[in-house]
Amino acid sequence: MTQGPLTTEAGAPVADNQNSETAGVGGPVLVQDQLLLEKLAHFNRERIPERVVHARGAGAYGTFTVTGDVTPYTRAHFLGEVGRETEVFLRFSTVAGNLGSADAVRDPRGFSLKFYTEEGNYDLVGNNTPVFFVKDAIKFPDFIHTQKRDPYTGSQEADNVWDFWSLSPESTHQVTWLFGDRGIPASYRHMDGFGSHTYQWNNEAGEVFWVKYHFKTDQGIKNLTQAEANRLAGEDPDSHQRDLRESIERGEYPTWTVGVQIMPAADAATYRFNPFDLTKVWPHADYPVIEFGKLELNRNPENVFAEVEQSIFSPAHFVPGIGPSPDKMLQGRLFAYGDAHRYRVGINADHLPVNRPHATEARTNSRDGFLYDGRHKGAKNYEPNSFGGPTQTGRPLWQPVPVTGVTGDLEAPVHAEDNDFVQAGNLYRLMTEEEKERLIANLAGFIAKVSRVDIAERAINNFRQADEDYGKRLEAAVQALRG
Repeated sequence: MTQGPLTTEAGAPVADNQNSETAGVGGPVLVQDQLLLEKLAHFNRERIPERVVHARGAGAYGTFTVTGDVTPYTRAHFLGEVGRETEVFLRFSTVAGNLGSADAVRDPRGFSLKFYTEEGNYDLVGNNTPVFFVKDAIKFPDFIHTQKRDPYTGSQEADNVWDFWSLSPESTHQVTWLFGDRGIPASYRHMDGFGSHTYQWNNEAGEVFWVKYHFKTDQGIKNLTQAEANRLAGEDPDSHQRDLRESIERGEYPTWTVGVQIMPAADAATYRFNPFDLTKVWPHADYPVIEFGKLELNRNPENVFAEVEQSIFSPAHFVPGIGPSPDKMLQGRLFAYGDAHRYRVGINADHLPVNRPHATEARTNSRDGFLYDGRHKGAKNYEPNSFGGPTQTGRPLWQPVPVTGVTGDLEAPVHAEDNDFVQAGNLYRLMTEEEKERLIANLAGFIAKVSRVDIAERAINNFRQADEDYGKRLEAAVQALRG
């Protein structure tokens, strides 16, 4: 039974809760979309003091070394010369669990990387999967509410999870990843990382390229079965954190080979599907991965709270030569991450050693606030000024993106092969028979817990649309478990 129209916190009816407002079809999100900002800002303040998502984490310092020339594509200084090294800090995490939850669980893994470059800190906030569950940030708070504890029962509820996923067909691809073999990595060292979103690179000539980042583990992929994970989570909840710390203590430094897919900007409008859709991958046959770097982790934090829990990452932390794309999930994260850290750690979180620039100096006119350290002393706090203060460069970090059309709550532009199910089906068909059996068993075990038949049937139908065999086998497995 409906409770009436969805409203804002001020009681105004919501016209569209599925699409954020953009400058024309495919354009960037507008700050005038107050429903989006209200939802994200409220969502960021729902828990104290741990992160709302990615609360459970571990981190380490290391180095990034350029191994391939990418100067034709980006003017980023830290990528400007083969052999150049940059200090980094990498935080791994699970997404849905609380701070005290176990590591060995079926959940995406955060892969958040901070480059301490000479042009400022560059944060690449990714996951161990190349795709995500939703494609618009306006749906992110709703999605995470289904993964977290139900406000009445205090537990995660299968009904909530599958009700949302079944009503959000775009999630089918990521759910197939999550319940496949790579859904529970054996350790943080034995998994790949991805920037996931599409980002902009721009070169000295002002040419624009769209890119996707890939981090291929040099330790090899290792995963846990559900039974192995259940045992390990109970016996050693800190398994992943312990493995990372002890491997570095032994001098067995984990490494990743870093590559990038590069799409000329002109290709985007006519590409066969929306290249800014976070629920899709770019096939390597279309845009092969070009190797350009090596990532190594070689130093543990001295204090987990100071350096891991108080570390902050924001997709809005760019450097010259790198910028955002019109990806609607990324556009929302540009606001949400910084806002979350200002609330959780404080307005001066960037003053902490793990967060401040290491290879340059931050020069701003921001003053005061909680835990302000007085670093500016008597310097003027405005610009322009006549007292030798910092001045603007006049050169943006990234190139502008053309926009057309009217503002509104607009769906993303439709490309020739845009479809919520094609890539999920392709992923399923790539699996071996043994991998398919484990995928079906993992999904069926969870769907069988759903109390309402209509929700379970709707969930199964999404997988059937991805692949007929996929849906047929899943339906039979769920029925067998239900008796």
